[in-house]
Amino acid sequence: MNKVLIVSRQHATYRQLLDQAQLPALEITEEPEQATIILADPPRIAAHLDAYPALQWLQSTYAGIDALTKQGLRRDYTLTNIRGHFGQLIAEYVMGYTLDHIRHLSLYRQQQLSAQWQPHPYSSLANRTIVILGTGSIGAHLARVAKTFALNVIGINRSGHTAESCFDQVYPLTQLAEGLARADILVSTLPATTNTDDILNASTLSHCHNTLLFNVGRGNAVSEEGLLSAIEQGCVVHAFLDVFKHEPLDNKHPFWRHPNVTITPHIAAESFPEQVFEIFEANYQRYIRQQALMYQIDFDRGY
Repeated sequence: MNKVLIVSRQHATYRQLLDQAQLPALEITEEPEQATIILADPPRIAAHLDAYPALQWLQSTYAGIDALTKQGLRRDYTLTNIRGHFGQLIAEYVMGYTLDHIRHLSLYRQQQLSAQWQPHPYSSLANRTIVILGTGSIGAHLARVAKTFALNVIGINRSGHTAESCFDQVYPLTQLAEGLARADILVSTLPATTNTDDILNASTLSHCHNTLLFNVGRGNAVSEEGLLSAIEQGCVVHAFLDVFKHEPLDNKHPFWRHPNVTITPHIAAESFPEQVFEIFEANYQRYIRQQALMYQIDFDRGY
């Protein structure tokens, strides 16, 4: 009999889903030492991995698993994450804020409150260029949505190659500067690895020109001081930041009151329990058949 333990802020919902699913040879446990399988929010379990001596497989409820891949943490188990559900939500976030910015939608709402009739000039998104760092499932979905707005779509990844046809061109990371120089809109969907630490810094961002910057991947990708410098230099006209190196963001952080920074509290793409459970259930069926699990994490690569 396999025993699963839930470590999540949405414990009650996952418990209900497990009860309803009646998965074969699986029972829920509340005893850490008995758990062979864990369904968990990574930040809630990372500091307590040693409390689960029987752990064989951990299904993350998040796409981001960097809390579990840090040096010094145990790696003697299979780790899987969530993929395939976040692209739509990320695309809604990026395109929503982009349209709000270029069409002055929030500004018009402010003007309405003071009965101010004042039009502002704008231009279409058509033929502008969006550069997406990371060409995985999230980046590819965003690319497909961007194409419907007649944007030119450039991807940047490690190799400079992708099987996705939604990108007009893909640069390798070694040509990051060349790619950034073309960005009207720049979106980071990158995972947190040592290779992505501060990849968007004062030097790399200096190649941008009046660019809208989005970070919807992981907070480590953006050098906060470098971004402030890039905004001051006019390289970045506005930054929309959903993820940060330290969350929640300190209430004294300069980002809070900066007129060219928009902050959201890590809400761009929520892990909805029903979608997470679909992946857990499919992976559990593979697990009991001793088949390879979907979305396995390479601890060395960090994704």
